[in-house]
Amino acid sequence: MTLDMAPEPGDAQRVAVEELAASGNAARMGESAADHVDVLVVGAGISGVGAAWHLAHQCPDLRFMVVERAESFGGTWLTHKYPGIRSDSDLYTFGYRFKPWTGTPIATAEEILRYMREVIADNNLDQRIHYRTAVESAAWDSAASRWTVTVRDLATDEARTVRASFLWMCQGYYRHDRGYTPEWPGMDDFRGRIVHPQEWPGDLDMTGKKVVVIGSGATAATLVPALAGKCASVTMLQRSPTYFMTGRNANELADTLRQLEVKEEWIHEIVRRKILFDQKAFADRAAAEPEAVRADLLANVRLHLGDAAPVEPHFAPTYRPWRQRIAFVPDGNLFTAIREGKASVVTDQIRNFTPEGIALQSGETLEADVIVTATGFNLNVLGDVAFTIDGKPLDFADTVTWRGLMFTGMPNMVWVFGYFRASWTLRVDIIADFVCRLLRHMQERGAKSVVPALRPEDGDMRLSPWVDTEDFNPGYLTRGLHLLPKQGDRAEWRHTQDYWLDKDILPAVDLDEPTLRYG
Repeated sequence: MTLDMAPEPGDAQRVAVEELAASGNAARMGESAADHVDVLVVGAGISGVGAAWHLAHQCPDLRFMVVERAESFGGTWLTHKYPGIRSDSDLYTFGYRFKPWTGTPIATAEEILRYMREVIADNNLDQRIHYRTAVESAAWDSAASRWTVTVRDLATDEARTVRASFLWMCQGYYRHDRGYTPEWPGMDDFRGRIVHPQEWPGDLDMTGKKVVVIGSGATAATLVPALAGKCASVTMLQRSPTYFMTGRNANELADTLRQLEVKEEWIHEIVRRKILFDQKAFADRAAAEPEAVRADLLANVRLHLGDAAPVEPHFAPTYRPWRQRIAFVPDGNLFTAIREGKASVVTDQIRNFTPEGIALQSGETLEADVIVTATGFNLNVLGDVAFTIDGKPLDFADTVTWRGLMFTGMPNMVWVFGYFRASWTLRVDIIADFVCRLLRHMQERGAKSVVPALRPEDGDMRLSPWVDTEDFNPGYLTRGLHLLPKQGDRAEWRHTQDYWLDKDILPAVDLDEPTLRYG
C-alpha cells in the first residue's frame, strides 16, 4: 500500500479558501480597496487577524484593511504543510483572549485554521482582508502625515498605491517561502531528495524510504513521530540536543470545569491564568535553579525512553534551560517512537553528503532516500518591505526600539513581535490594546503623527542588540541580529520579551510621556 505523507491541504485550509473566495473576499484589491485608510494591517496570520478584531471592536470608527500575500489567512498554519504540523504552545494562551479554545491544548494546523476562520466569520472581518496582495514599499511623508504604500496584486501582477495614516506590521518574523538550509559539502552528489519542512512538496511519498531529519527543535520533534512507522526508517540527526518537556495533550483543570458545566468563556480565562501562573513559576525557577531544572527535564526524558537510547549525549544540552525555548512533546510521542524502535536519534557533526546519504565526523554513514533539513528559519525584517522616511531609505538596524513595538525615526508604525518563551499571541493582544489606546489618544489630541524620540538625557545611553544572546540565542536570531533595531538600558527603550512585565506596564504607559512626540 502506498502512503502519501504529504496530503493535499486539510479541510480547514481548503474550506477557508473556497468560502472566502466565494464571498468575494479573495478578490483583487483594486476591485474594492479604498485609496486611503486610517490603519493598514500587513499580514493575516495569527497577529493580523487579532489586530483586525481589536480594531473592529475598540476603534469601530476607523477605516482599516488587512493585506496578505498568501491566498488565505493563517500565516504559519497555512503555509506549513509538513506531516504532523501542530502548535508548540498550548491553545489556551496561543489562542486569543477574546475567543475561547475548546479543543486539546496542543492543536493541529487544521484546528487552528478552523478557530481563526470562526474569528473572521463571526466578526465580519472577511471584507477587510485582501489576499494575494504583497506590500513592496512604504514611504512616509511628514508634510502629509501619512504612508504611501505600494502593493502588488499577485494574481494580475498589477501595482497600486494605498495611503494609510498608520501602519501595523503583523507579518511575523521569518520568510514563509523559503526556510534556512545550511550548505554542506557534497549536497549536489546526493541521489535522493532534500526537502525543508517549510517547502514540503505535495508529491513526496515516504513509503519504504529511509529518512533522515536534520535538526533537534520543535519541528524535528514533530516530524519524527509523524513519520515513524510510515517509512522504512527515520533518524533524527542533531548537532546538539534540545531540552524537551512532555505531558498529556489534555488539560485536567479544563476537563473538570467542563464536567461542572462552567461556561466556556470562564474556562478559557481560568485555564489561561493557571497556565500563565505555572509558566511564570517555571521560568523563575529555571533562572534561579538551572541545574535542578536541567536534572528534572533529563529525568523526565529518561523515564520516557527507558533503555532505548542514552540521555547523554542525545537529550542533554550544554546550554542552560532558559537560553532557548523548551520544546513540548505531547504525550511523549517522540520518545515513544524511539522506545518502540520506530525511530532513532544520532548526535554527531555532518562531514559531507554522499550519493547514498550523510557521512558524519565520527566516521559513521547514515543511508537515506530523503533528507529533511529541519534547520530553522530565514529572518524576515518588517516583511522585507523597502521603507523610506521623507525620501530617505530606512535602515531598520539604525533605529532604537520603544518598548519592543515602535522605533525611533519611524512615525505611525507598530511591529508585532511576539514572545520566545510564552505564546506569541499573548503579545498580540497586549500590543493591540496599546495601539487602539494610542489611536484614540491621537484623535483626542488632534495629532496626525506619533514617533518615539530619544530625550537629551538618553544621549549617553548604552545600546545593545535587539535580544541579549546570553539570554536567548536560537540560530535564526543570531544569524539575523545585525538586521534588527537596537535596544537601550532604560525602561522605555527595552525589548524585554517578558509577558509578565508587559501585561502590567504597557496598559499603564503614559501616552504623553516625553519619549513619544506628536505632530
